[in-house]
Amino acid sequence: MIRIEVPATSANLGSGFDCLGLALTLYNQVWMEEADGVEIISRDGLSIPVDESNLIYWSAKKLYERCSRRLPGLHIEQQSDIPMARGLGSSSACIVAGLLGANRFLGSPLSMQELVNLACEIEGHPDNIAPAFLGGLVTSAMEGGRVHSISVPVSPKIHFAALIPPFELKTEVARDALPEEYSRRDAVYNLSRSALMTAALFSGSLENLRVAVQDRLHQPYRMKFIPGFETVVRMSYELGSLGTYLSGAGPTMISIVDDEGVKIFREHAVAHMEEMGISGWRLEILETDPKGARICID
Repeated sequence: MIRIEVPATSANLGSGFDCLGLALTLYNQVWMEEADGVEIISRDGLSIPVDESNLIYWSAKKLYERCSRRLPGLHIEQQSDIPMARGLGSSSACIVAGLLGANRFLGSPLSMQELVNLACEIEGHPDNIAPAFLGGLVTSAMEGGRVHSISVPVSPKIHFAALIPPFELKTEVARDALPEEYSRRDAVYNLSRSALMTAALFSGSLENLRVAVQDRLHQPYRMKFIPGFETVVRMSYELGSLGTYLSGAGPTMISIVDDEGVKIFREHAVAHMEEMGISGWRLEILETDPKGARICID
């Protein structure tokens, strides 16, 4: 049996809609082996599909089909520390785990580039998939069915305070709220800030992050689904956030912080939210995962 570890991912980073993503030190673990049928177990008691609709199994089957091979069955065990439907790449983690496991069982017929391409074919966009595979801070673009990605490290001065609410927000709901077209002014606004974001995270240019997270393409249309959104943003800056943004489609919100900010958020963030009537949220202090998904032999 193999064990696959896949990091959580945070997409968009405010301004980088559908092109920027970041791997974080929160993980799903999946144990897999070939079997005669389908057996799927949740190690942590979460409710998950236990038939062929399970996204890990479905993704593995997709790779077998791509290689013109029949999948006899799989025994899968899941431990899901990445919260589902919270904007931290839980679906991408399942897709990546399924593809990595299937590729290993078949003798690695697909290269990493081919795996990323297939995963994005399944997911539809690369901003979670690419960092889940590659680790680090990833900038991606799709052209002709191929994903072009570059992963760079994030400055060690930078940490990520994930504020995770007790409710879910389905990606399709958040995506349906977006307009079909944008003005040139808004496009330029985001393009300039997404370029600034990549350079600031890589170089540790902390003073630029508050501008770099600004966005006009998705957050203004999605904030209505997150009760207390503006209050959480305001509170985060009062506690010293360098830049706060909606992670992926939400509802998790992430504050970029320095060493001192880590201490302040740990001591005060949840209590401050509760004082403001925002209850049930939890805090995870995360770092950048530099390596991406990996296979271990247990």
